[in-house]
Amino acid sequence: MRIARLWMLVVALASPVGAMAGEITVTGYGRVDRVPDMATITLGVTHQADNAREAVSNVAQTSGAVLTTLREMGIDARDMRTSDLSLQPVWQHSSSSVHPPKVTGYSASNRVSVRVRDLEILGDILGRVTTDGANLFQGLTFGLQDAKPAQDEARRTAVADAKARATLYAEAAGVSLGSVISLSEAGVSAPRPMMMREALASDMAMPVAEGELSLSATVTLVFEIAE
Repeated sequence: MRIARLWMLVVALASPVGAMAGEITVTGYGRVDRVPDMATITLGVTHQADNAREAVSNVAQTSGAVLTTLREMGIDARDMRTSDLSLQPVWQHSSSSVHPPKVTGYSASNRVSVRVRDLEILGDILGRVTTDGANLFQGLTFGLQDAKPAQDEARRTAVADAKARATLYAEAAGVSLGSVISLSEAGVSAPRPMMMREALASDMAMPVAEGELSLSATVTLVFEIAE
């Protein structure tokens, strides 16, 4: 774990915009890095055939095999959700304006969003479902099953950041720092990917870079200047 601190502040000792005389206003920033413990993947099956029935039947059969594999590998039903089902005609357009477009077949697809709570098997899952016939991969994101502890640590870091800066500027200005008048939170960021690390679970698995996630918080504190 690495905890980094970045600093932003506005010091008001006279009467600038947004602060009254006798106040010090500072903004603190805190960031916490965590290794992810879950992933969300969007995968699916698409197939094109001469008629709609054949296209849908092929997708249904292959999708069933993919879902069975996911269950066999320990993915709970609550972590699998169909995100899109589609069936559309395949058009052939003529280079001549005399001949209108005509339908030459149908394309069906089924996409599923899957949460993987054991990252050790993520590479194996991607390899297995590909073998089963999954041919759509449209998203892989890493996250935390419970982000609140890391978010709270980022908040504490941001407050400590603001207090340290306020103390520094009060000392530099030759005044005494008083109590906190107000505290506001500008926001806590959602986990975002950082440095990536490649992991390969087995010979048939797909390489997956897990990396780290960064969570940040920003707070603004207003201190009074003690007499």
